[in-house]
Amino acid sequence: MKTFEGSMTALATPFLDGALDEGAFRALVRFQLDGGTNVLLPMGTTGEAVTMDADERARAIAVVVDEVKGRVPVVAGAGSNSTRETIDSVRRAREVGADGALIVTPYYNKPTQAGLVEHYRAIAKAHPGFPLIAYNVPGRTGVDLLPETVLQLCDIPEVVALKEATGNLIRAVDLVEKCGDRMTFLSGDDFTVLPFIACGGKGVISVSSNVAPRMMADLVAAARSNDIAKARGLQVRMNALHRLLFVESNPIPVKWALHLMGMFGPEVRLPLVPMGEANAAKLKAELSGLGLLKA
Repeated sequence: MKTFEGSMTALATPFLDGALDEGAFRALVRFQLDGGTNVLLPMGTTGEAVTMDADERARAIAVVVDEVKGRVPVVAGAGSNSTRETIDSVRRAREVGADGALIVTPYYNKPTQAGLVEHYRAIAKAHPGFPLIAYNVPGRTGVDLLPETVLQLCDIPEVVALKEATGNLIRAVDLVEKCGDRMTFLSGDDFTVLPFIACGGKGVISVSSNVAPRMMADLVAAARSNDIAKARGLQVRMNALHRLLFVESNPIPVKWALHLMGMFGPEVRLPLVPMGEANAAKLKAELSGLGLLKA
């Protein structure tokens, strides 16, 4: 089974007049490949997957797979708060050529830890041999996938990695202590890439790499090769960008940033709305300072 590590981008989804802008999406994929991104992840939170129907999501994944042409792995966001629906979403992702699936813990219905294990077990049973990345983001889902539970997931061969988005570095150490090298741990928090890798992580699933793929790829590579000075410099240099990309609900700011960079329009789907003027001005100034805007 494939494993996934390095600098991994949770792709934003461009819309034009309410529909997927396939040309702009392909351009974003090429921008990521040129910037050294190791893995692409369409249809996550950043991709506004929850506002897209199943056919739209499948088409978006297919576009990424077609544009990538096997140069890097494509991991499709396929999680929901329904195990049955998640199993079907993984099926659709497989059918259009995804290399793996990112499965967020079920949100809103707040399963127990035992329920989380059975959720992942059922998905793996339905898709034997297909790599899954579990995704823990309690700030959005209302449920925390605890280290003791992740240890139980190690018994499921299809669960090859965990995206850990608590930003808690004690948690990062606890995970490595319990699971060792059995599972690949990926930061889901742009603010802590260097310390997370120092604690045993092998990469990041990033929002900021949408707009700064080369900087994030260089940061991850430096951290993984123990070039701490370079990695620290890049982590600090990108810190203000991270703050501004999360100053309003993701993906509002990152889509505005990509709009300012000439990649595509800032269109988001309700209940999200475009970025407020004051924050937008701050984001533009930071992008300019980082040299990310066209002259």
